[in-house]
Amino acid sequence: MKQTTQSLQPDNTAVRTALWRALHVQVDATPHIIDDRLGLQLVAPPEGWQERPDMKFTKRLRASIVARARFIEDLIIEQSKKGIEQYVILGAGLDTFAQRRPDISAHLQIFEIDQPDTLAWKQMRLTELGFGVPDSLHFVQVDFEKSSWWTELLKAGFAKNKPAVVACTGVTLYLTKDAIISTLKQIAALATGSTLAMTFYLPIDLLDEEDRPMQEIADKGARAAGTPFVSFFAPQEVLELAREAGFKEAKTISTKDMEQLYFAERTDGLVPASGELFLVANS
Repeated sequence: MKQTTQSLQPDNTAVRTALWRALHVQVDATPHIIDDRLGLQLVAPPEGWQERPDMKFTKRLRASIVARARFIEDLIIEQSKKGIEQYVILGAGLDTFAQRRPDISAHLQIFEIDQPDTLAWKQMRLTELGFGVPDSLHFVQVDFEKSSWWTELLKAGFAKNKPAVVACTGVTLYLTKDAIISTLKQIAALATGSTLAMTFYLPIDLLDEEDRPMQEIADKGARAAGTPFVSFFAPQEVLELAREAGFKEAKTISTKDMEQLYFAERTDGLVPASGELFLVANS
């Protein structure tokens, strides 16, 4: 039986992230931290989607999502200019970099790794909207409980002897510490010159006071949806994980760092939530 976008469904978190990026363009003041409206075209939500509680009452989370996306894009653009030709997105969701930035993506082999339903749905939607899928964009479908993302990545044509940028955002929260360590070790073994940018989540006692109620609500919702939050780390623990995995260099980028990078000149009060930090590590 032929599959359709009606029979397939993308991951709810991927949809929410795409809509947050679109909402930023619609309701936040210029200059926009990232201009990503394509995710909204992919999702095509019902009218009034902006009034959903997870859209209407999550301004600080929306700010975190757009800052995260901008940080990754700045990194891959910078590394592409230095000659990096491979870009791996672990937990790609409805990422739209390949479609929005053809000036950069034309020089890259992009590997989007995620659950089969999400990527199959996305591929169909791109075709329906007339974008198509260029030869340089590889959808790597992985059932993480049954197969190895590394094995599937190699099957998709990834050159392990060439350096790469690996981005992994919004994923570690759902993984056990052992699974995170295994992933870090695999990435640390990539060719010299490779860079990892991965988000981690802080324990609730390290959040700003105003972010704690929202985190408690999100935690409750995740458990109810059958996708509970599993792993939280303090910044020093993240650096220790990176060192133990074998990275040559590692640093963390905090919410305060993000504020300085992208929010310092804003006049609309948009600031990111305090729950997330980036690990940037080099092999």
